[in-house]
Amino acid sequence: MSARRRIAVVTGSRADYGLLRGILTRLKAADDLALSVIACGMHLVPRFGETWRAIEADGFPIAAKIDLALDDDRAETIARGTGIGVTGFAEALPKLAPDILVVLGDRYEVLAAAVAATLLNIPIAHIHGGEITAGAFDDAIRHAITKMACLHFVAAEPYRQRVIQMGEQPDLVFNVGAPGLDLADSAAPLTRAELFAGLGIAGPERFLLVTLHPTTAQPEADAANVAALLGALAEVEDRSFIFTGVNADPGYRAIDDAIRAFVAVRGDRAHLFTSLGSERYWAALRLADAVVGNSSSGILEAPAVGVPTINIGDRQKGRLRAASIIDCPADSATILASLMRIFEGRFRPDPEPPPPYGRGGASEAIAGTLRKIDLTRAFPKHFHDLAATSELPGTTG
Repeated sequence: MSARRRIAVVTGSRADYGLLRGILTRLKAADDLALSVIACGMHLVPRFGETWRAIEADGFPIAAKIDLALDDDRAETIARGTGIGVTGFAEALPKLAPDILVVLGDRYEVLAAAVAATLLNIPIAHIHGGEITAGAFDDAIRHAITKMACLHFVAAEPYRQRVIQMGEQPDLVFNVGAPGLDLADSAAPLTRAELFAGLGIAGPERFLLVTLHPTTAQPEADAANVAALLGALAEVEDRSFIFTGVNADPGYRAIDDAIRAFVAVRGDRAHLFTSLGSERYWAALRLADAVVGNSSSGILEAPAVGVPTINIGDRQKGRLRAASIIDCPADSATILASLMRIFEGRFRPDPEPPPPYGRGGASEAIAGTLRKIDLTRAFPKHFHDLAATSELPGTTG
């Protein structure tokens, strides 16, 4: 019997773990694979809820924990933490000896994992490459990881074309859609009463789901974004607000402090949760009147369940948009007017084109490919020169 393929999967936060969980479930169930889960970053920080515990509660033993020493929100701490992460992964990966390392997205802890794996000659599979988020330094990190990875699982065809444009082999770039959409069908539906009881909250049944993260490529925008958001919400008197926690990016404390102050004086209907967990998050997503803020969830997942999004500022600039998304500047009046359009039923998007991020099934496709693909085709990497092919429109061969 041939040796089982060893697959290591990196998760750095509640957000990427929710997207990876369906993939992890399928990899764990495959009897010809050996799965290792590596937890790092926000998972290990008490301020963010020590969400590594949720991974183990779901039945995925953690093979290694990489602490990035994220003691504060200064850019220097994030930069130093990335270096600490490279060291941690350099120590953990040789012990786990994976045949392939799976990473998702564009955060600095994922970059640390990719750098270590590259220098250790471990093949990398990257999920959610090819996208653009012009308002965050994640944009550069995402593309850097693409160049270190040899297998690519993208969420839409324009993203597949962009990854190929970056010199990646077309037959190793798979358009599978967004894995987060798989949770839309698997998460248990709850009533508003059940959700509120589970969260231990009371207040108006109608509510907004609110998440605001730092705009890392434009840190000067953070104060305006949070002031505009909270200024608009302060004018809304007949809704509850469910806030989810801020990412551990440079500048997060000022946003977090402002939200906590807002919640403190509206405890009857404003509530902040470091982590809802994927089941409760999806229940809240389905039931909310709208998703408000600048999280990628408002761009990728909210449209899949027919919930409108008010997207504030430039953090998600460049991502494909569904018709259910309203882009707003950092202006309280504009945000409030958009909320009123939704509350009063005046926001009626045109009939949707095919969903830009697929209709689910990404987790199965990714796990199946990781299980069966001949890695010798993918690694070592070879640059794919567009000048030698007609693969893309407008090229010559």
